[in-house]
Amino acid sequence: MSVNKVILIGNVGKDPEVRYLDNGVAVASLTLATSERGYTTQTGVQVPERTEWHNIVLWRGLAEIAEKYVRKGSQIYIEGKIRTRNYEDQNGVKRYVTEIFADSMQLLGKRDNGSGAEGAASPQPAYNNQPAQNTYQQPAQTQPVQQPEQNTAEDDLPF
Repeated sequence: MSVNKVILIGNVGKDPEVRYLDNGVAVASLTLATSERGYTTQTGVQVPERTEWHNIVLWRGLAEIAEKYVRKGSQIYIEGKIRTRNYEDQNGVKRYVTEIFADSMQLLGKRDNGSGAEGAASPQPAYNNQPAQNTYQQPAQTQPVQQPEQNTAEDDLPF
């Protein structure tokens, strides 16, 4: 068994580039920056902030939502799969590109109320890129987890 799952929270580096294929399917590309804070070790060595840039690919409804609502600087949550592809450049050199194909996206941060001023922070809708539907998904409500009752009787399992 194997798992290919990526979860990222970061800031969009530039407005999404959206294009439509001949069959009308939307595809959006954007860059996402994730950063680790810098720090100073106990011995006084300063470790600088480290930023990683990720190439994000959104399809269908997710691409259309990104086109409408995602802008440079927006903070977003992405879940998806990592994929690497290769190609030959103009000089015949083989190049590799690593991309995150998003399955779901959630807009984070403050919601713009349309007047240019930002309103109070509130949960933003989550969007999934499911084959059958590309619709709004309400953020999950947390429920208390019930612990199973402890069986104090000895069982006959060998471990």
